Amino acid sequence: MTPTELLPAPPPRAVARRALIAGSAGNLVEWYEFGVYGCFATVIAANFFTPHPESHGGAAEALVATYASFALAFFFRPVGALVFGRIGDRLGRRPTLVLVIGLMTLATTLIGLLPTRADIGAAAPWLLTFLRVLQGLSAGGEFGGAVSLMVEYAPPGRRGLYGAWQSFTVALGLLAGAGTAAALAALLPAAALYDWGWRIPFLLALPLGTVALWLRTALQEPPDTPPAPPDGPPAVTGPTDLREQVRAVVLGIARIMGWSAAGYAFLVVLPSHLQTATGASFRDALLATTLVNLGFAAAILPAGALSDRIGRRPVMLAGALGVAVLAFPLLQLLQSPGASPQVRAAAVLAAGALVGLLAGPGPAMLAEMFPRRVRCTGLGLSYALANAVFSGCAGLFITALTARTADTAAPAHYAAGACVLSAAALSTLRGNDHREPLR
Repeated sequence: MTPTELLPAPPPRAVARRALIAGSAGNLVEWYEFGVYGCFATVIAANFFTPHPESHGGAAEALVATYASFALAFFFRPVGALVFGRIGDRLGRRPTLVLVIGLMTLATTLIGLLPTRADIGAAAPWLLTFLRVLQGLSAGGEFGGAVSLMVEYAPPGRRGLYGAWQSFTVALGLLAGAGTAAALAALLPAAALYDWGWRIPFLLALPLGTVALWLRTALQEPPDTPPAPPDGPPAVTGPTDLREQVRAVVLGIARIMGWSAAGYAFLVVLPSHLQTATGASFRDALLATTLVNLGFAAAILPAGALSDRIGRRPVMLAGALGVAVLAFPLLQLLQSPGASPQVRAAAVLAAGALVGLLAGPGPAMLAEMFPRRVRCTGLGLSYALANAVFSGCAGLFITALTARTADTAAPAHYAAGACVLSAAALSTLRGNDHREPLR
């Protein structure tokens, strides 16, 4: 019997669509919940991390502590990827996806119910930090399980498009969190927002997460891998196999480090950098945030679909090399006092779209690097580690470089440098990987 004859039949289209909806809906809810915390950083700082609001410097110190709690959750993602990835590889995709959405929903809802520092004293920030760690673990486990499910259920020739929904729903979830925060800030007086209004988006996690949980519990497992040969399954714990898995994780990190670095530099750091380095107004920074995320979201699904036609390598290389070549001119346009608003808007949209070229095919590319028995763990760990290092450190690196050198092009240096290295790793992709059956 040939290897092709051993491959399982693809799932029906209706089943594949249900899997895509379940993975996408849960992923959107996860990232809405994860993003809400960042939008309410100053409110959370006032309620949980400010021991003496009237003291000089208390607010600034509290905001630093709030962002430290945010970063801590970021660095727990690799732990979540490893723990939940092993569950997904050993017990199935559905248990992982149910566990991570349940954990994120529980942690986020509890944040909305948590007593503040004024109520219970110093225990409040510690309890909040613990819940943030649970959120980080959940977010780390989400990527490997959701991408594995989407890609393994994808009809032939559509793995790139199905995997791209993971990146697309990240963008939608973050935009939904920002939109909810903006709506509450517009509808409620500042005193009410600080007193009780900030709890509303966290408590919305309960109904949203319940819907996602229901969708995921109704899932079937994706088609199984081919049966083992008569002489028994291959060993998966021997040193050679382990070395190959570690090598694949390292290569996966290298291939998406440009995505991680450019994504965080353009989508998160750039708006605040424009305020501090060039004196842009808060309104202009918010507009830049919206436009860059719209450009990012608009490019993701077309990039994933295009990679199904021409391959992951040319699309992702175009994104990485595009960032490397255009990062400096785009930033100069944004910082130029003579540039028109239309030109600046186009530059911001282009920056987001270049990241979308990396984020669209990226999930399917990672899934194709690992066999089913270690796919959840391998691709989840690659993604989480790349984000922890190259996204988690982006703000610190860019801020420190700008302060030390007074170079306002620091975001371009960071994004372009990472993308040059990433392009070298992406060039090792084989041209027909997107056409090969999953291992």
